[in-house]
Amino acid sequence: MRRAHEVEYKVQGDDLQFVEIMLDPGETVLAEAGAMMYMDSAIRMDTILGDGSGKDGNDFVGKLFSAGKRVITGESLFMTSFTNTAAGKRCVAFAAPYPGKVIPFDLTDYGGTLICQKDAFLCAAKGIAIGIAFQKKIGVGLFGGEGFIMQRLEGDGLTFLHAGGTILKKNLQPGETTLLDTGCLVAMTQTIHYDIQFSRSIRTALFGGEGLALAVLTGPGSVWLQSLPFSRLANRIFSASKTGGKKQGEGSILGNLGLGNFFGEE
Repeated sequence: MRRAHEVEYKVQGDDLQFVEIMLDPGETVLAEAGAMMYMDSAIRMDTILGDGSGKDGNDFVGKLFSAGKRVITGESLFMTSFTNTAAGKRCVAFAAPYPGKVIPFDLTDYGGTLICQKDAFLCAAKGIAIGIAFQKKIGVGLFGGEGFIMQRLEGDGLTFLHAGGTILKKNLQPGETTLLDTGCLVAMTQTIHYDIQFSRSIRTALFGGEGLALAVLTGPGSVWLQSLPFSRLANRIFSASKTGGKKQGEGSILGNLGLGNFFGEE
C-alpha cells in the first residue's frame, strides 16, 4: 500500500513550464515556499515543519531535525502544504522561478529513491521525504558543482523537479561512463557512481572555458541533464551588466581578465 497520496497532474507550457495538480478530497501536495502559481478557493494552505513525509508524527524535535536537514541543502526551514477541503476535485498549480522544464517522477519506478541537485525540487505528493545525500569524496565536494550535499527524495509517490533549458535522460549500462559539466546534472538514481575528473592540461583548464573538473557518472542507472543551468544563465547576465552589453571573450580566461579587446575582439 502506498504511503504517499496518489495525485493527478498535467504539465503545461513548453519552455516556461508549470504543473497543475488535481487533488481528490482530503489529498495534500507539498511544495517549496513561493512555488505556488494559483489554486482553487477550496484548497487550504498551511506552513509545515519537517521533511514532508509525516513519519516524524507530532514529535517537534524530529520535525526540527528534518527541517534542519533541508536548510543544509539550501532550502527554506518550512514547507507549504496544499490540501483539498472540498467534496470534489480541486486544482493547485506550481511554477519555478526561472525558465525550464518540469520533470515528473514516480519514485516507485526508481527504487523509491532519487538523488537531485539541491535547488531542483519543486513539489511532491504528501508522504515523500525530502532529505540530504552527502558526497563522500572530497574531490566531488570541492569541485562537483553541488558541494558535499545533494537532495535525497524518498517515498512511493509523485515528485516534481525543475531544471533549466532542455532536459536529457541518459540510461547508463553497468560500467558505462559519461562526462558532463558539473552544473548540468539535475538528478540520478541511487545506483549511479558520481566522481570528478580533473583536466590533465593546465592550458585547457585555464583557457578552455570548461573549468578545472568534469563530473564522471558511471552506470548502471539513469541520469537527467539540463542544457541551461541557472548558474550559467546568471553568470552571463552578470557579465553583460558589467560590460554594458559589450561582447567579451566568452568561454575563456581572456574574457574574464578583460583581455578580449587587446587581441582585437569587439
